[in-house]
Amino acid sequence: MNDMPKISEAEYEIMKAVWKNAPISTNEVVELFEGGNWSPKTVQTLLARLVKKGALGYEKRGRVFVYSPLIDEEEYRREESSSFLKKFYNGALNSMVLNFIDGDKLSPDDIDELTRILEKGAKGEEK
Repeated sequence: MNDMPKISEAEYEIMKAVWKNAPISTNEVVELFEGGNWSPKTVQTLLARLVKKGALGYEKRGRVFVYSPLIDEEEYRREESSSFLKKFYNGALNSMVLNFIDGDKLSPDDIDELTRILEKGAKGEEK
């Protein structure tokens, strides 16, 4: 999907809740974020923004709004990952991995796990 909506970090937190619990009412979303940094009004504002951006759809059931995602979670992750690679590493995955290795951000265990994943991928196995 080329016209994937741009979603802020806060909106992404709301999207994760909707993806996991859809269909979900406004009150249910608010409850999920109770005790956090956001007021109910903030959660409602984020939901409204996501509807406006085309990431969420809703239907009114009586006096309650019930939300469902209009974008697929995996498709969104793939699009964002690709965008990140293009923006910071000119689209080259190997450049990103080298940056993490050179920056000592990967532990030996991380490197072993990455090696296993790459070996499975080379054999066409499921990751």
